[in-house]
Amino acid sequence: MDRRQFTKAAAAAGAVTALSPLNIARAQGARLKVGVLLPRSGVQAGIGQDCHRVVDVSVGILRDLGLPGLDIMNGDTESNVDVARSRAERLISEGAQLLVGAFDSGQSTAIAQVAEQRGIPFVINIAAAPPITEQGYKFVFRNFPTAPMILGDAFANQLEVFQATGVSPKSAVFMHVNDTFGVAMQKGFTGVMSKFTMPYKVLQTIAYDPAARDLSVEVAKARASGAEALIMVSRLNDAILITRELVKQRWTPAAVLSMGPGWYEDQYLKTLAKLGDGPISFVPWYDPNKPLAKRLEAAHTKAFPEINLNTNHIYTFEALLVAADAFKRAGSADPKALADAIRATNIKDNVSTGPGIQFDAKGQNDKLRNSAIQNRGGKLVVVAPKGAANAKPELPMTAYDKR
Repeated sequence: MDRRQFTKAAAAAGAVTALSPLNIARAQGARLKVGVLLPRSGVQAGIGQDCHRVVDVSVGILRDLGLPGLDIMNGDTESNVDVARSRAERLISEGAQLLVGAFDSGQSTAIAQVAEQRGIPFVINIAAAPPITEQGYKFVFRNFPTAPMILGDAFANQLEVFQATGVSPKSAVFMHVNDTFGVAMQKGFTGVMSKFTMPYKVLQTIAYDPAARDLSVEVAKARASGAEALIMVSRLNDAILITRELVKQRWTPAAVLSMGPGWYEDQYLKTLAKLGDGPISFVPWYDPNKPLAKRLEAAHTKAFPEINLNTNHIYTFEALLVAADAFKRAGSADPKALADAIRATNIKDNVSTGPGIQFDAKGQNDKLRNSAIQNRGGKLVVVAPKGAANAKPELPMTAYDKR
């Protein structure tokens, strides 16, 4: 090949490169197809629908942050593990390039298996069972604390609340749902608690079915123990049932301390009105002092003025933030390139409590921190840790018959 032939060949190669599918996609504003899997029907429908509310809000904020567009493909897990697995398969077959979901640990575990088998990145929004990121997966990432992380911060924040209020219960009953999340929390509870000098002794542990329609017997057992505090790992429907039983049985613990969802959710607050005030939830939350948190809260309030920003919204938003950020850095929807980009995530401007979003070798964000939030007048205020708080805690709870 002489110099003239080489020059022509080089020019032709340059033209082909310029017209490659990837560069054409970039020029036209490439979009990532994201399959969002949530339990939008079934026993967890309320929570799944709540998670989904922030999706449309998120897309606008991500665009304003200069991140690539996301094409959302929705999948309803129907609060069922087997359905979650089949919906994940379907979304991938229909072109989903990345999956997000699924709130529930059991359903997320099933989706993780599918994502790993199909080689599609899966960003977990909410799911706390530790085994999910202990399988050596290469395509599964979780920006949500594990049960031991939640418990560790819960005990630390409890001590901060007790010190701030001067109220330290000497005894407690631990009640928990018997689903994947609840059992994981129960298994870790005693072990993690032993690392802290807590003022109370756990008198009894009571497990129950989250789909139960009558929890009068369980509440009666807790009341009969004489415990000063009620420690809960719940879901939404059972949190409402238990509160109504507390009122019916005329028992107001000095403190209701929740280590999971249910007690802080809007439906709980609206359904119970003044009877919903007082419980403190020790949960993954947002730092109300962070700029992006204020931005998300403002956008969410504009779209849903009657709904408080909560865990469901925060971590669903951040899962989409991780996806868009990785897609921008990867410059491609190739699964391996996306997974590598997610693995290298380092987002400092985020919403959740803690220093930011990074993933360890297992795909877990191990730098997340949790908060203590209290129901106050139908709203939620952050009472611990002090650096992320916007109010002071109040204990003991006001008696139900005096509200």
